[in-house]
Amino acid sequence: MTTAVKISNRIDKRFTALKEQGRTALIPFMTAGDPSPDWTVSIMHRLVSEGADLIELGVPFSDPTADGPVIQEASERAIERGVGLAQVLQMVTAFRADDDQTPVILMGYLNPIERFGHAAFVAAAAESGVDGVLLVDCPPEEMSGFRKLLDQQGIYPICLVAPTTTVARREMIAGFAAGFVYYVSFKGITGANRLDADALVGPLAELRQFTDLPLVVGFGVKDAESASAVASCAQGVVIGSALVSMLADVKSETEALQMISDFVAPVRQAMDNT
Repeated sequence: MTTAVKISNRIDKRFTALKEQGRTALIPFMTAGDPSPDWTVSIMHRLVSEGADLIELGVPFSDPTADGPVIQEASERAIERGVGLAQVLQMVTAFRADDDQTPVILMGYLNPIERFGHAAFVAAAAESGVDGVLLVDCPPEEMSGFRKLLDQQGIYPICLVAPTTTVARREMIAGFAAGFVYYVSFKGITGANRLDADALVGPLAELRQFTDLPLVVGFGVKDAESASAVASCAQGVVIGSALVSMLADVKSETEALQMISDFVAPVRQAMDNT
């Protein structure tokens, strides 16, 4: 089992506080730049005010292979509006002007970082206030050099474990991870509708043998009921496609913020009542 990480990163501090409060982390996902680049920062703030504990901010990419149609289309819309990795980092910087406490994890793919340059990206991410990086297409075996750069800046590599991951590999990933371990609730892409919360108990218990990091579950969480069910067996719940889909057709920033409130507040309440 891995030993506890020294509390320094915002992710550690947040999960420690939540544990003391007996609460489960709510981690909404949104695609940076969708539905509008001008609204992204205000949406992030509204997510926090309605109960988000961490934010997973998607970096738009033209070929998001792990994502379903909802997030793929959101990435396409954001790219059409000129949002790339540099713009995402600017959004994090703007968010940090008024919120220096909420952890922000960038979720995306390796290609934009390759183009940006590993060292340049890590330096810019640290300066902007990024706390973690989740790269869907970059397994631990391919992260050694990149991991060293992240460690130097105190940014955590967030690792995925899937139902198909072998026991030996789960142990390896758990030993490599920092911040938390992200368990994918089922084999498939984001946005699919077949979450079985009861089926999570065994895999999470098995994963717990290998790490004392918080265990976070994503994929298939779509509403207050499913979030509450997952919160009963995990330390964090990611809700993404449902939120992204809801925002896809909004016509104004005011409408977007109201939708966030109407959607996130009941999810937070249900999780707290678990």
